[in-house]
Amino acid sequence: MSLAYLSIGRTHWAIAEGWIPPTSHGPEPAMTSHETACLLNVSDQEANVEITIYYSDRDPVGPYKVTVPPRRTKHVRFNDLNDPEPIPRATDYASTLVSDVPIVVQHTRLDSRQADNALITTIAYAQQD
Repeated sequence: MSLAYLSIGRTHWAIAEGWIPPTSHGPEPAMTSHETACLLNVSDQEANVEITIYYSDRDPVGPYKVTVPPRRTKHVRFNDLNDPEPIPRATDYASTLVSDVPIVVQHTRLDSRQADNALITTIAYAQQD
């Protein structure tokens, strides 16, 4: 069976934990400390995704707009999101992702502040559509 015929994923996702480490150890860009949302689109349609960032001490910021081509994956580094504004380092935040077609979202953090790196990853929370 072709992936084009599968309908997997959801259109609303949440990542409750976010924090971009302020420093890095090792060669850039591969070892730059970062937060990433890995987006998987198995549909035959382009996925238009809007990301909103929530903070503990100020209003949400967004949407940050990302496009994932049909039957592709895209890794979006939160460090690289600049429009409407950069996400500050060493600041707690959370995020929601809304897509116009079902996608799968995985969250990953690389913390390379030390030579002994730490990597965490988990599937984001999917709202029942």
